[in-house]
Amino acid sequence: MKRAGHVLPFSLPYESRPGPARRAAFSDVDPGGGAALCSADGALATVVHVVQDASGAGHHRVAYSSGFAVSAPGASAGEAVIVTCAHTLEEIRHDPLLRAGLPSPAVHPGDHISGSFVITGPPTAPVFHPVRAVLSAMHRGDLLVLSASSASASSSAVTRLRTLPVNPYPVQPGTPIRAHFVADRPPPAAEGWTPWVGGTWRKWVRGTVVGYKDFAGREAKPGSYDSLAHLHFDPPPTPGSSGGPIVDEESGAVVGVVLGTQLVSQLQGVRGWGVPAEMIFEMFSLPGLNLKSRD
Repeated sequence: MKRAGHVLPFSLPYESRPGPARRAAFSDVDPGGGAALCSADGALATVVHVVQDASGAGHHRVAYSSGFAVSAPGASAGEAVIVTCAHTLEEIRHDPLLRAGLPSPAVHPGDHISGSFVITGPPTAPVFHPVRAVLSAMHRGDLLVLSASSASASSSAVTRLRTLPVNPYPVQPGTPIRAHFVADRPPPAAEGWTPWVGGTWRKWVRGTVVGYKDFAGREAKPGSYDSLAHLHFDPPPTPGSSGGPIVDEESGAVVGVVLGTQLVSQLQGVRGWGVPAEMIFEMFSLPGLNLKSRD
């Protein structure tokens, strides 16, 4: 991916303790007696990557993940900056549909039609935002930063997305969190799941940070010189939750990004797996540092 390791020329605000207007606040009971509500639900999105055979045979492939908008004061006008996971885009790039009959991964012009969209809004009135570009990618963190148009794909109207505050400092194990889970269908006997875009279901799930691991898989501790490569949390997320935010319940700031599940050990079993939010900042410039454009 061409943008792997690219540092954006603008910074992401440090918001470890966002104010009332910025923090994600949760309410466990909505007026209709259903699922928990979050004041920052307007920042959530479904990121969809699509490829279709242009021959008319009808072959296509769709990969989707969760994502969320972040505040980027240096971004272009009319641009929404979306954080999501990278592996769903990689699935499309390496899909046999793109490689079938070709001696290399290159795609001949006109062979396929492909594109990516950020979908927001309620399931009854979804809004499609075309992805303009991949701004940055971090393979070791499975993170992707996308630029999406604030205008709908079917309308010139500009839909301003709410953004989530991001905490650059890792929280301690035992910290109560809320993680945004998505599923093709609600788990059996599970309460609080509500319809979301594309026929999926969603829920803010209460959980706890279990701990961290470094890149070698060794236990790592926040506040030390350890490299915090992996964040483990309970409960494990549902398939389709990748790219969603992990929010500190007390501060209301994003402290991690959901990636999936991981077998921690035979004793501890399967845990939720993500990356600490501090990795997101590695794709942005440091505050007060002006970088020249590098294309």
